[in-house]
Amino acid sequence: MDHLPDIQGQTLNGSFVLTRVGITEVKKPVKIKRDGRTVTLIPTIDVFVDLPAQQKGSHMSRNIEAIDEVVDDLVRDPSPSLEDLCLKVGKLLLKRHDYAKRAEVQMVADYFLERSAPLGRKCLENYKLLARAMVYADGRSKREIGVEAVGMTACPCAMETAKNKMECSDDGPFMSHNQRNVGTLILEVSEGHEVEADVLIDIVESSMSSPTFQTLKRPDEAEVVIKAHTNPMFVEDVVRNMLSMLINKYGDLPDETRILARSVSEESIHKHNAFAERTTTLGVLKSPLDPDPTDELD
Repeated sequence: MDHLPDIQGQTLNGSFVLTRVGITEVKKPVKIKRDGRTVTLIPTIDVFVDLPAQQKGSHMSRNIEAIDEVVDDLVRDPSPSLEDLCLKVGKLLLKRHDYAKRAEVQMVADYFLERSAPLGRKCLENYKLLARAMVYADGRSKREIGVEAVGMTACPCAMETAKNKMECSDDGPFMSHNQRNVGTLILEVSEGHEVEADVLIDIVESSMSSPTFQTLKRPDEAEVVIKAHTNPMFVEDVVRNMLSMLINKYGDLPDETRILARSVSEESIHKHNAFAERTTTLGVLKSPLDPDPTDELD
């Protein structure tokens, strides 16, 4: 087979650099070991490298080879985290693609935690883990860990409007329209520092009007509804709550730590969704005067 022509390696003249070339939607079982507990995840994996202007194509099979090599190693030595696994694959990609200056690996996996419904019923709830690593030929690298959690918000505006219309002065829970809220929180993880995905999930869920649950009996349903309507939230509130709790929990991370916090409310009385997001660094969040975030947009 050595005599076969290398079509991807053909040289081009006067062409263009491509920033990301690779494969997406690869699924592999991986083992993560943390605090003495081993968890098997089945992430969806996307891997990319850059492609020089003079090279016709990327050697796609090398991407799968790099993934398979790392996954095979996990049988003997589980990874401490999903983001570390991304980093390991990224380093292998650069070794196999010697023409590349940069490799990127992304993984998204379903993840389950045991939760208690309001009246104590135990159930496994589904979340998403988000991991990403960037590896550069000059030796630099960065990791990101994130989570996505689904909860509930109750609209404060509709609540106050309904109270006013019905001439109700009661300060207790009142009717409003509800939204299924999808919260996302992503952090860059610096060398020598670790971030726990379970903690990020707690932060996201606690930022909403109420968590939601796969299984609820009627008394539990009543508790969830009452909790949400006692604690109405805009999408903006959810994002600001996440940022505030993040500072309290991980304020000792380096100031240059990149952060993304996002809230999307799937509206019940509108045909559109409500959206709020902040991308920034931990140092900016901790500063006494928060600068105009539009200055931080990429």
